Amino acid sequence: MQTGIFRLFAKAILVAVCVTALTASVRPNNLEQVRMHGEIVMVTRNSPTTFFEDRAGPTGYEMELAQAFAQYLNVDLKVIVADNLSDIFSTLETGKAAFAAAGLTNTPDRDRWFRFSQPYMQVSEQVIYRRGGVRPKEAVDLAQGKLVVAAGSSHAERLRMVQVRQIPELTWSESPDLEVADLLQMVASGNIDFTVVDSNEFRMLQAYYPNLGVAFDLSEQQDIAWAFAYSRDDSLYKAANEFFNQQETAPLLAELSERYYGHLDKLDYVGARRFLRQTNKKLDTYRPHFELASEQSGIDWRLLAAVGYQESHWNPNARSYTGVRGLMMLTRNTARELGIKNRLDPQQSIMGGSRYLAKLRERLDSVQEPDRTWLALAAYNVGYGHLTDARKITAEMGGNPDLWMDVKEALPLLSQKRYYRNTRHGYARGQEPVDYVQNIRRYYDVLVWNEEQEQNFPEDGETLQLSSSMITVIPPLL
Repeated sequence: MQTGIFRLFAKAILVAVCVTALTASVRPNNLEQVRMHGEIVMVTRNSPTTFFEDRAGPTGYEMELAQAFAQYLNVDLKVIVADNLSDIFSTLETGKAAFAAAGLTNTPDRDRWFRFSQPYMQVSEQVIYRRGGVRPKEAVDLAQGKLVVAAGSSHAERLRMVQVRQIPELTWSESPDLEVADLLQMVASGNIDFTVVDSNEFRMLQAYYPNLGVAFDLSEQQDIAWAFAYSRDDSLYKAANEFFNQQETAPLLAELSERYYGHLDKLDYVGARRFLRQTNKKLDTYRPHFELASEQSGIDWRLLAAVGYQESHWNPNARSYTGVRGLMMLTRNTARELGIKNRLDPQQSIMGGSRYLAKLRERLDSVQEPDRTWLALAAYNVGYGHLTDARKITAEMGGNPDLWMDVKEALPLLSQKRYYRNTRHGYARGQEPVDYVQNIRRYYDVLVWNEEQEQNFPEDGETLQLSSSMITVIPPLL
């Protein structure tokens, strides 16, 4: 009797084990669930280096990279924009997002709680100060002024490490309500003395705050990567690493790097201050003409204004040694072709320049934006024929003639005989259109930033005040 009961009990256990194994075997993992639902959710933050919206819609380095990952998985991308870093990590922990793509540094503290993908960028943490103010040379000098960083940031973690290991008397304030641009604005206005930001973010924003500089690097190079919540199911994490390791991702990262960072070094401290002075002094006079030209040509007025500044510094009487004249520096033949009777009339010059640039863009109709615009700008400077020669050289060298990042490598070769001797239009000073386009891109960035920040930041001479509810003061160690 007991033997029969034992056999029945054993069979019941065996059935239960088999059912459990069968159920577990058919339960889809996280990657399979994403593909079943047809979408993957990313959490990010608003920043010029991560995610923002412009007139064309959502964009940003992290946004475009995440879109490519979604395409790799053959699903749609859904984006959650968090208010601060703490919200980013809580969104991951609660499973509301599959991964975080927000310019996150892989730090020892974060690595305890989250799984980080293969890195796709390296940055250093930099102490930022106001030129003419106190310039700290090392971390101990930060006690000479007021230091504020974003709460929950890798910079706050770094400062705590410095406090524990090196400088117990170090103090600073943290705020969850301030982003990088807010902190830089506060340093620029004199409301605080120092802040700490990642090197890529300061490169992106430095031209908007020409009175700011890097005091010193607070850290060595660190990895930027995507974050995933820790789980036994690491299928999405592995898929992300497979995405970064695939052959197609390397050129994508190079293209994104060029698009968002490739032109940032063209506007130095002196050039940025001069540009801002000229903007305050002259732009309002010509802005109505640029806006009217924009309506007729379909080209952003701020880009046209950037072209005008690069050509003549908004001087309607400008003239080069080659005879091009006016605010948009039109040749006599181009002006005649466009019906411009007086090249020195600023309105006529702006209208003519905008129509000419629009015609060049139309001729490049097979090229996708923004490369189409950058190539058209190069043609505005060096001529469409020389641009065609450079695109041919690009293709012969194995590059993509529709990508600015490839064509800008070929353009300088037009000054070398072994290259230009086999072209239709011959020699050209090919480095000039490269510098020309990169400068215009930077001027355009600044004009866009200025317009979009007018209502977000205080006027010159005013101060952005911190309330006690916005910051947490980190006291020295006892």
